[in-house]
Amino acid sequence: MNWILSLNHTLFLQLNAASDTPRWLIDAGLFVANDLVYGIPLLLVTLWLAGVTSRRSAALLAFSIAMFALGANQLIGIVWYQPRPFVVGLGHTWSVHAPDASFPSDHLTLFTSIGLGLLLGGHRRIGLTTLAVGLLVGWARIYVGLHFPLDMAGSLLVATGAAAVVAPIWRHVGTAATARAGALYRALLARPIARGFLRS
Repeated sequence: MNWILSLNHTLFLQLNAASDTPRWLIDAGLFVANDLVYGIPLLLVTLWLAGVTSRRSAALLAFSIAMFALGANQLIGIVWYQPRPFVVGLGHTWSVHAPDASFPSDHLTLFTSIGLGLLLGGHRRIGLTTLAVGLLVGWARIYVGLHFPLDMAGSLLVATGAAAVVAPIWRHVGTAATARAGALYRALLARPIARGFLRS
């Protein structure tokens, strides 16, 4: 176990931005680490508003996998708390963050869950792009000192496990769930839909 911890720390120090790193590189890392995640809800909303049933179903599947995975992350953090690098005084931290559990990373878990959900929903290009951006975000979270490399490995495992659990269930309930969500959407936004602002 000690060699795993040592390897984790060594890899972190190799990837973490040092004190002599140019400021523009750190700012770029901070943007990737903290801001790209806001593209996830925008992506899901865009898929839904496209009005195509397959895209709406894929968005709901991806969302369901993500919620399951993030819930698992919370349980893991409670049962097996792992401190973040700055809590143990390792490396350089370039972003303010609460000293909550480091393992697994919620950011990479979210991106991976959404990407896998979209792939399973038949949207290969969007799914692969989301996974690629997620890996970039995972690297940036290490780069700015918020996570260890093994936190990212844990995220990949949690998201994959969540997809393995949710996807078979979705095959049985997905059509009905998408239809009910669509009916609720049309009821709540009946006026803008009727005026042509939104697709039904």
